[in-house]
Amino acid sequence: MPVAPAPALRARSRSLLLVGSLAAIAVLGLAGCSAEPTPESTPGGAATTEPTDGQSTPPTAEPTVEPGTPITIDCKTLLAPQDIYDFNPNVSTDPGFVPAEGSLAAAAVADNGIACGYLHQTSNELMNFSLSQPSPEQLTLALNAAAASSTPVPTYGTPPAVSGFFDPASGEIQVFTPKYWLTATSTMFGEPGDAEPLVRAAISHLPE
Repeated sequence: MPVAPAPALRARSRSLLLVGSLAAIAVLGLAGCSAEPTPESTPGGAATTEPTDGQSTPPTAEPTVEPGTPITIDCKTLLAPQDIYDFNPNVSTDPGFVPAEGSLAAAAVADNGIACGYLHQTSNELMNFSLSQPSPEQLTLALNAAAASSTPVPTYGTPPAVSGFFDPASGEIQVFTPKYWLTATSTMFGEPGDAEPLVRAAISHLPE
C-alpha cells in the first residue's frame, strides 16, 4: 500500500484543524446571538415593549368634602341649665368633657359644630349632646347611615321636619332636621323616651 509523503499529511492535518476551528467559532457566535431578547412584533410590524415603572398612571385626587356651616350658639343655649335640671337634678355640666375620638360628638366638632358634656354627680354617668350643620350632601349621608343602623323614633318629631333614631346598644340618639344634625349619647338612655325631654328642648333652641 503506498504511503503519502509527509508534507501532504501535514497540509491535510492543517486543513482539518482549520475547518474544526471555524465550525466551533460559528457555534459560539450563534449561541451568543440567541441570548439577546428580541422585541415582540405586532401584526403591523412595529415592535412593542413592556411599560416601565416610570410610565404608571398618576393617582387621582381625592374628592373634597364641603365643610359644615359653623354653629353660632353655645351649649347653654342648646340646653339651658333649667332643661338639664328638669331632666335630672343630679346632672350638671362636665367641666372636663372632651369628645371621644371617633364619636358622634367628635364628628360634630370636626365639622364646625359644638359638643356639650354633662355628668351625673352620684353615679358618674356621662352624657353628651352635639350639634352640627353639615353640607346637604353630608347631612343626607349621615341620615341614611342612621336609618340603616338605628331604630326610628317617631316621638321626637315628624319627618321630614324631624327624623329621630335611637341605638339601644350604644345609647346613641340622632335627630335630623332639614339643616341640622343633633346627637346625644349616654348610658342613662336605656330607651328613646329617656332622653325625649332633652331632645325636644334642644330642637326648640335650634337656630333659624
